[in-house]
This record gives sequence, structure tokens and C-alpha cells, in this order.
Amino acid sequence: MRTIIEPFRIKMTEPIHLISQSERIEALKKAHNNVFLLAAEDCCIDLLTDSGTGAMSAKQWAALMLGDESYAGSRSWKKFKSTVKNITGFSHVFPTHQGRAAEGILAQTQISPNDVIPNNSHFDTTRANIEFVGGKAVNLLCDEGLNTTLESPFKGNMHLEKLKKCIEDVGRARIPFCMMTVTNNTGGGQPVSMANIRAVKEILKEYDIPLIIDACRFAENAYFIREKEAGYQDKPLLEIAQEMFSYADGATMSCKKDGLANIGGFLVCNDDQWAETFQNALILREGFPTYGGLAGRDLEVISVGLMEALEYDYQVYRHATVEYLGNKLRERGIPHVRPVGGHAVFLDARAFVSHVPPLQYPGIGLVNALYIAGGVRGVELGSVMFGKFNKAGQEVPAPLELVRLAFPRRVYTQSHFDYLVEIIQEVWERRSEISGYRITYQPKFLRHFTSHFERV
Repeated sequence: MRTIIEPFRIKMTEPIHLISQSERIEALKKAHNNVFLLAAEDCCIDLLTDSGTGAMSAKQWAALMLGDESYAGSRSWKKFKSTVKNITGFSHVFPTHQGRAAEGILAQTQISPNDVIPNNSHFDTTRANIEFVGGKAVNLLCDEGLNTTLESPFKGNMHLEKLKKCIEDVGRARIPFCMMTVTNNTGGGQPVSMANIRAVKEILKEYDIPLIIDACRFAENAYFIREKEAGYQDKPLLEIAQEMFSYADGATMSCKKDGLANIGGFLVCNDDQWAETFQNALILREGFPTYGGLAGRDLEVISVGLMEALEYDYQVYRHATVEYLGNKLRERGIPHVRPVGGHAVFLDARAFVSHVPPLQYPGIGLVNALYIAGGVRGVELGSVMFGKFNKAGQEVPAPLELVRLAFPRRVYTQSHFDYLVEIIQEVWERRSEISGYRITYQPKFLRHFTSHFERV
């Protein structure tokens, strides 16, 4: 098999700078041992997130210059709406400044206190928006998704029996809608099968419960379906995406992922009553419904990016990059979620630093060790981000302790990833030196963004 090359040429470069290890130690200290609080220029390889951190294509830069900045009914809005409707099939399209704004509008208008929202796995902002209005976010991931070493094609699937039990236990009246996250970011970037989406829809139809897709990485999920699910091998990714959305009643989207843009999102639905409430909230929070907090140039960029994300050659390259790092880690026996996800490699922090207990946050220890060793910034997806407190006020660890190394789209080359492998291996060989951490300050919501930590 020939080397899979990047399906693009580089026309512009941005310098990166590797500060010394002593400078990194001091920078982390000033950031209260939270890599979110580091200055970006102090991070040599920044894998904190793939959200809004990608490089735009020549077509996107050209489209940006066509932006119509009219307040209402601009040409850019018409192009954006047409593209989103073509992909999703939904009649009502509302642009937002990013995905969490779409989630916030959905939660504000449709969730009442004590409502329950099932999902295969809620990500951080989704859960926070639900809890902010008094709802309860429930994760119903399939059993395979909790086994980090199991090689299974669709470990992001919803557990169907648990979904049925949740509905029966809670009651239809307390479930305004159900969600499906594609791909499943919380569970290691794992895909959801078309069969599972279809089966979830059939269960929900029995109870007249709407289905909302969290579509941030819909194109990557479509790619996995084409590669791994029978009957889809010869279908274009656009057609697969259209079928995915056909089973839903609405969707939220961060266009900073599979929109290949640096900002933007949308909220879509078919229900006229939902649309009216969405529009009212949108005007209050984001702006007029035809721009939704975005400049016309952003709408143009997203219109191009959504279709570029559905190009098969682009997805082959992107997944080959993730597989490349995963193979290097597997050769070295370094524990990570297998198979690798669509947008990131997830290190298994629980196995990596097994001497650190969950409530001393092994993921934070590993993230900080990677930064000190080589200026690599990742993110903890474990008990800091997804831990909970029980009724007695005791902290309950998350089911998985992961460190996500998220790949910005079209940004880093193979030599960057070879360097990354060297840093991870160095940290692996000295893993016994990694300590746990305690929280010295935390906010009520989304604590991982701004918490302060100290070494145990």
C-alpha cells in the first residue's frame, strides 16, 4: 500500500517556538497547573482541541472575500442555508456563533427543571447547558465503549436496552428529546453506526420522543460508516450524511469541527413551533436569524467547508494521520483507546499512570507531564471534565480517564507527529514520576476550563 499523502499543498506557514523545559515548568506554574490557562505561544504542538483550530483551504479564503455583510437576507446567508439544507434536509436553519450557542438555545427553549436528556455520551458544553437550566444529562454508551482495548468498529453506539429502561423509569413526560453525538467524543472519538441511529429512532418513535443529533463531526462519522458498515462502501459521504440526518428531528452543530471553519455553528429542525421558539431565543442571544452572530464572510467559509469535509480523499488523509499515531503507540505498548477515533488519539490515563487514583486526576498528571516534556498541549477527558457529585456531596469519578490529543485539521505534518511520538514515549518511560493533583479552585460549571490545581 502506498503512502497516503496530504491532499493539499502548503501556501503559507506560521512559526512555532519551543521554549525551554525550565520555561515550560514556570509557565505551567503560572497557569495553576491547568493547560487551558497557558499562553498559546508557549505550546509547541497544540492538540488541546480540533475546534476552530484548523487551516482553511484556498477555496475558503476566496469565499471569505465574497462575504455579504448586509444585516438581513444577505447572499452569504442564502448560500449557507442552501448548503445546510442540502446536507441535513431540515427546513428551518438557524446560524449561531458556535455549537454551544445552539445547545444553549435548545436547552433554554425545550428543557424544564428535572427533565432528563439521554445521549450516547454528552460532551462538556452539552451537559453544562442541560444542567444550567435544571435538566439531567444521562449517558447511555454501549458496553463496548467502556473497554479501551477492545477492537470494535462502532464503540460510540447508544445502548438500546438502557435507553428503553431510561424511558420507562423516567417517563415520557420528563424526556423532551433524546440526543446522539456523532462521533462520540467523550468515549474516545468513536463512531456511531447507521443501524444504531436507526434503532434509536425506532425506540423513540414508540414514545413520540424527538431525536437531536449533535453533529459536530458528522462527516467523520459518515466516513466510518462507509468504511466499516455493510452496504455503504460505494456511497458518497454526502449521501451517507443525508441518511444520518433523515432519522433525526433536529441537530446542533459546531462548524468549528466538520465545517472546517474557525468560528460558527447552527441549529436545525423541521417542527414549526420549535422553530419559532428557537428564532425568538436566537434574536435575543445571537442576532438576526439570517446571520446569527456570524459575519457574512464566516457564512461563506462554512458553506465551502461543510462540503470539503465530505470529500472522501480528505477524510482518507485525516484518518490515516490518526491511524499513523495510533500504530506508533501500539508498537510501543503505550495504552490508548482502540481503535483510534476520528479526530484524535485518546491516551488511557488510567492505565498509563495506574499508580494515581481517579480522584487525584491521572489525566491532569499526564497532560502536564506531556507539556513539561515537550511543549505538547493535550486535554484531560476524565474525572475533572466528566466527574460528578452524588447526593451526599461526594465526588464520583468518571467511567473513563482519558487524555485527548485532538488533531487540528490540515495543520501539522508527519514530522510533528514523529516528534509527538518521541515525547509520549519519553513520558511513558518515566511514568512512575507522574504525580496526582488536587483542585484548589473550581467554578460551578465547566470546571476544567478554569480550575486551579496543585500537585499531591
